[in-house]
Amino acid sequence: MSSPAGRFARREWGPLLTTVRGEPAVRRWTAVPLTLAAVCLTGLFQFVQNQEWGYGPVQAIGAVRAEDPLWLALLRTPLSLFVPALDLPVWGALAQVLLVFGIAELCLGRWRTLGIAYLATLCGTLYARVGIALGPGTPFGLPASDAQVVDTGPSAAVVGLAVYVCRRERAYWTGAAVVVAMVVEAIVKPNLAGKEHLAAIAGVLVLMAFQTWRERGQDEPGPRPGTRSWKPPIRS
Repeated sequence: MSSPAGRFARREWGPLLTTVRGEPAVRRWTAVPLTLAAVCLTGLFQFVQNQEWGYGPVQAIGAVRAEDPLWLALLRTPLSLFVPALDLPVWGALAQVLLVFGIAELCLGRWRTLGIAYLATLCGTLYARVGIALGPGTPFGLPASDAQVVDTGPSAAVVGLAVYVCRRERAYWTGAAVVVAMVVEAIVKPNLAGKEHLAAIAGVLVLMAFQTWRERGQDEPGPRPGTRSWKPPIRS
């Protein structure tokens, strides 16, 4: 007889492990081309921006600040996902991308993973502007000085993907733990990055709610023959 911990682990992570183990056995590393590209881009940008000749170009193509014009921020957002923060260890960012992007790509596919990653990143980027407009006197506001903070890195995308994959693979407790951890981070260290993580989670939760609503609408049975609202199919 298995222990309660073992039953919980199988119930929580069983579907996820089945998906992750099944795909690489067939295609190995070719199953995660997006993840490998993201890791290589993140490492490349980290190397280049630490060179005297490379800092300026990387900032020009991938550094997003709330004080920038919106069109410029949106133009830089795709590459900003792969520009790691200068004040944080790059190995942490690379490990996050490899683990979370890899699992997401195996579970969701390449394009859905990329779409959700950019949705989460964009939610964080747009929130920074809203938070600064609200001001520091509100729970979701930010000080005006945060407009000059460089907003880069894959962390918002990683958090958003983690929550989405947990819901998709029914690892509900793990997803809840990610959300709680981000809330605690924002409370203990109320900076731009922490609140952007919450904005990324909020964007992904809205997406999941919309998908659930649409799926339920598709599952609802239509009018039955013999009722007033039923109409026979038109034959050509």
